[in-house]
Amino acid sequence: MPYVDGFVLPVPKDKLDAYRALAEKAGAIWREHGALEFRECMGDDVPPGKLTSFPQAVQLQDDEVVFFSWIVYNSREERDAVNEKVMKDPRMAGMMEEMPFDGKRMIMGGFKPFVTL
Repeated sequence: MPYVDGFVLPVPKDKLDAYRALAEKAGAIWREHGALEFRECMGDDVPPGKLTSFPQAVQLQDDEVVFFSWIVYNSREERDAVNEKVMKDPRMAGMMEEMPFDGKRMIMGGFKPFVTL
């Protein structure tokens, strides 16, 4: 059964090019190590809510845009193995030091499918 890692994070608008470059490099590494899909989606229609919303969840600032991203794997076990390989990949070391976003406001988690149509 597929397994999905999901992410919501704020990216400064003036760092979109740097974020794209980081995501393209990281995505290639994840795919190389076995991820089935790697998607980065920039907010286009994500208004603030009254109680909660994507912008509120990441404390979005006026100069930022919210991203909703995911990585798909064959299974939870494969996801754990892929992530272990990715974290040990020497190409990731430099990328982790120069993040073009505030990682403290990133939300992430692993999800198993509940309904698939």
